[in-house]
Amino acid sequence: MSASDSKLDKLAWSLPWLMRYPFWRAREFAGRSAAEKNAPQHLIFIVANHFEPAWNEQGTPLDWNAQLTGLDRWCEQARGIGLAVRDADGTPFRHTNFYPAEQYHPRLLQRLSELQAEGFGEVEVHLHHGIEKPDTPENLRRTLVEFRDALADEHQCLSRLDDKGSPMYAFVHGNLALANSAGGKFCGVDSEMQILAETGCYADLTLPSAPDRTQVPRVNAIYQCGHPLHEARPHRTGTSVRVGNRSPQLPVILTGPLVFNWQRRVRGLPVPRIDEGALVANQPLDMARLNRWRGARIHVEGRPEWVFVKLYCHGFFHFDQPSTIGDRIKQFWHEAFEQGERTGEYKIHFATAREAFNMILAATDGREGAPGLYRDYRLRQIMQRESHRSTGTEG
Repeated sequence: MSASDSKLDKLAWSLPWLMRYPFWRAREFAGRSAAEKNAPQHLIFIVANHFEPAWNEQGTPLDWNAQLTGLDRWCEQARGIGLAVRDADGTPFRHTNFYPAEQYHPRLLQRLSELQAEGFGEVEVHLHHGIEKPDTPENLRRTLVEFRDALADEHQCLSRLDDKGSPMYAFVHGNLALANSAGGKFCGVDSEMQILAETGCYADLTLPSAPDRTQVPRVNAIYQCGHPLHEARPHRTGTSVRVGNRSPQLPVILTGPLVFNWQRRVRGLPVPRIDEGALVANQPLDMARLNRWRGARIHVEGRPEWVFVKLYCHGFFHFDQPSTIGDRIKQFWHEAFEQGERTGEYKIHFATAREAFNMILAATDGREGAPGLYRDYRLRQIMQRESHRSTGTEG
């Protein structure tokens, strides 16, 4: 395929969401009341880390010693920034570590479990499948259940709704091919969303994926799948989660911002660039970018002052680490806090995927005030429950 063919393919894949984008922007702006436009925001930041210690940025597999060394270095940085950067509630900055089921290794997961116990990041489910040939529904279900139960039983990760029932998890699809949205590649299971729902997935955080063909028309939203879950790409449209909708269909789709950066100039003319919330070295972290994320206004309908900003990264790409967990993002947070305090326009709250979902549920139940009050609203860590049992403090 030539470079021009590749560009044409990307344009063709992007047309559905590009055509919808101006209507979303116009509707979002027109729907704001005067009070909402001037009201302070609660910015809820979630970092979905595609946590893949077995590979480097060149796609080269790493040996065991390199994986363990890299993980130890990562955990050290996670503790350091967690102690140095705290939000309006005193909660440390941390990632949600989506660990790939196909790369499961007990010793690595135990390190991440220990990091979670210290309060510096929670573990959720990531999966690459259907790479060499399309996966099957039966194998996908088995893979998800076995990994889910290993995380819960062996490492006390994941969570339970109201401390009852089977473990629940958030999900990020490897290669972005959620619900067979890559034309049969990197998945192969049309009914994937149904299987996710039946195995305890409460939220998917794969999107956005532009300019990849897996990007669906629905953008900048917290929403429910608009098509039967056994179909391919049932999340291509859907209704927004809203206040009063106390039992949204799971998994909820929580997208990150998909907006345009108009700062780039070519021969003096503005040439837009997509900003999809990636924490990478080649996209600067500055207040202009923060304001773009804010402008996406991803929220539960009826609770516009709680703005969810789902960012993502590949934590083991070394050249990106200053922007994901190092000095560059530390400086960014200091500037963001200073701007919020100076202008009074917003407060920042750091949340894991689980905590963000709890805030979503609290919003649907009509809860108000600071979203940080609802981090453990209904979905609670298995680890905390087990800790209470072992110390005799349960109940």
